[in-house]
Amino acid sequence: MHTFLRLLASAMLLLGGWMLRPAASPAQAQDEPNVVYDPALYQALNYRMIGPYRGGRVTAVAGIAEQPYTFYMGATGGGVWKTEDAGQTWRNVSDGFVKAGSIGAVAVAASDPNVVYVGTGSAAPRGNISPGVGLYKSTDAGATWTAAGLEKAGQIGKIVVHPQNPDWVYVAVLGNIFGPNPERGVFRSKDGGTNWEHVLAVSDSTGAVDLAMDPNNPRILYAGMWRAERKPWTLIDGSTEGGVYKSMDEGGTWTRLKGGLPGGLVGKVGVAVSPANSGRVWVLQATAEEKDGGLYRSDDGGKSFQRINREHNLRQRAWYYSYVIADPQDENTVYVLNTGMYKSIDGGKTFERIRVPHGDNHGLWINPHNTDIMINSNDGGANVSFNGGRTWSSQYNQPTAELYRVTVDNQFPSRCRATVRAASHRRSTGTPSAGARAATSPSIRVTPISSTPVPTSGRSRGWIASAAISAM
Repeated sequence: MHTFLRLLASAMLLLGGWMLRPAASPAQAQDEPNVVYDPALYQALNYRMIGPYRGGRVTAVAGIAEQPYTFYMGATGGGVWKTEDAGQTWRNVSDGFVKAGSIGAVAVAASDPNVVYVGTGSAAPRGNISPGVGLYKSTDAGATWTAAGLEKAGQIGKIVVHPQNPDWVYVAVLGNIFGPNPERGVFRSKDGGTNWEHVLAVSDSTGAVDLAMDPNNPRILYAGMWRAERKPWTLIDGSTEGGVYKSMDEGGTWTRLKGGLPGGLVGKVGVAVSPANSGRVWVLQATAEEKDGGLYRSDDGGKSFQRINREHNLRQRAWYYSYVIADPQDENTVYVLNTGMYKSIDGGKTFERIRVPHGDNHGLWINPHNTDIMINSNDGGANVSFNGGRTWSSQYNQPTAELYRVTVDNQFPSRCRATVRAASHRRSTGTPSAGARAATSPSIRVTPISSTPVPTSGRSRGWIASAAISAM
């Protein structure tokens, strides 16, 4: 009760001071210095989480083969989260350690699952992208983290760890998303991130967005190279030097693969190697000419490629998606992530769509021991399946939603409202609950009499949630 009274008194003093201030003309408002209130008026106020408990965009996920209930996800605005009960609950493990909210890649060392690497800065370059601050490493399964270099990497697309040596790690660095910089391409460390070698550098504008290692021969790697640069008014997408590069000597030297792959101006690219057949390599390539892009397949380790599928559903809005994932056990099964999640069981010739809790898919990790166990990520968060994607865990247990605007109304207790990217605006007073559909809106205002939210702009569909806030 005493805490509530202090909060109420502080709020009334602040409100009273604001109301008693005389109205100022526009000219006076520009010249008037900021008013500093006595900190004693609000010293009883403390920050606390009020939600909404709904997932936001996640572009990085990973699991542990021997621990089928344990997974990690990297949100584009919420840091690194871990579940040990197959997605029933999630907890943040990066707060206080990782100095960036945007996560681009997560990788667990197969030979020692206590070793986890995280690359900051998502490589799915929307207009509201946040730059990263390099690589982080944990040696205690995410309990603590230390910086591991590559501070100027900008956006990190992929991390690959040697299957027998947790200190041997490769990183696909897309680079500074806002302009040229030399720190882009493929980097290699042999000592767990203490020292780095820049093993593949194409130019200061074209970086690495994807990276795949042959699971049966870790000396062989494939890198997907892409030029991407964000401007306030546009996205520079593609170059003539992008495409797929291959190394057969642990990243020491690289050769660009051309046999059957598109040339000229090429855009974002995804690459995967089948663990069931090292000769089978998948490439999802975006091109300047729509008729040239599509899913390409090699059955001779990248010497020659043939386009298997040019279905537009697999490659629309390619700069935001272009993910291809090989099944760990079946060489004819391959997944492609786009607005939907697609699966082929005939070598990529045809695909069927797998229903997931949210559209706009970016990540998929499949347990190599049991391919029914997987974690998928999308613009609504991360979700786990134990039956090959027929059902999924909830996304309403991860407070990582991207909020465009936050405002409060004049009710008592007041309602806090926020516009959530890809999921409409939400009204919260502390505890989430389901609500009605409404249009997504980057901006929102509240009418002073009815406290009704009015979106001021918007285009897609989503949900509204509300709940009750306590005075304590």
